[in-house]
Amino acid sequence: MSKKSDSFERCWEGHIEELIKISAKKASAVESKHRQIVEGACRVFFKKGFHPTSMREIAEAAGMSMGQMYHYISSKDDVLFLIHKHMQTSWYQRLTDAEIEEIDDATKKLESALKESLVFIVENKDLIQFIYTESKYLAKNHLKVVLEMDNRNVVEYWRDLIRNASKQQAIDIDIDFSANLIAYIVVFLALRGWNLKSRPVRDSVEFMVDFSFKGLGLSRPRTL
Repeated sequence: MSKKSDSFERCWEGHIEELIKISAKKASAVESKHRQIVEGACRVFFKKGFHPTSMREIAEAAGMSMGQMYHYISSKDDVLFLIHKHMQTSWYQRLTDAEIEEIDDATKKLESALKESLVFIVENKDLIQFIYTESKYLAKNHLKVVLEMDNRNVVEYWRDLIRNASKQQAIDIDIDFSANLIAYIVVFLALRGWNLKSRPVRDSVEFMVDFSFKGLGLSRPRTL
C-alpha cells in the first residue's frame, strides 16, 4: 500500500478506536476481523436488507461465533459503519493499484481516476446501492463520522484533482461544488444502471468521462 493510501486507511483508525469498543490489541488483527465481518454481513444484507438481518446471521456468514464477533463490534450499527469504511478503502485501493498517483499530467490523472472509479462502481453496484439505501439507519455518532470521512477522503480527492487540472488549463470554476458533483456523478451507473442495461459499460464510462470534462470546462487529454 502506498504512503497516501496508508494515510487514507489510518485516518479511519482513530474513529474506529473511539466509536467501536474493541479489546483486541493488534490493529492488523482488528482490521482483518472487521473485513471478515463486513464480507459476511454484505452477503446477508444484499439478500435480506439491513433491518431483517440478525446479528446471529451476520456471525454465521462471517464464520464466527457470536462471542467472537462481539469481541470486535458491539452492534449492527457498527457493521453498517464498517461497510462505509470498506467501500471507501476498497475504492481508494483500486486507484492505488491502477497507479493513478504516479500520473504527472493533471488532466490525464483526472481522466484515469474517473474511468477507474466508474468501473469500480459498476463492479460493486450492490455495495453502492446498499449504502445509499440503508445509510439512513446509521446511528448519529457513526453518521457524523461517515459524512466527515466522505468529505475528507472522497470529495477532497476530487477537489485536489480538479484544482490541479484547473491550474493546468486555466479555467475558473467552483471547485468545491464541482468536486461534490463529480462524487455523485461517479455513482450514477450503480443507482440508475437498471435503466441502461442494454448499453455497454465501456460506452457509458466514456460518455460520463466526456460529460464530466465538458461540465468542468476542461479538454480531455489527446490519445495517440
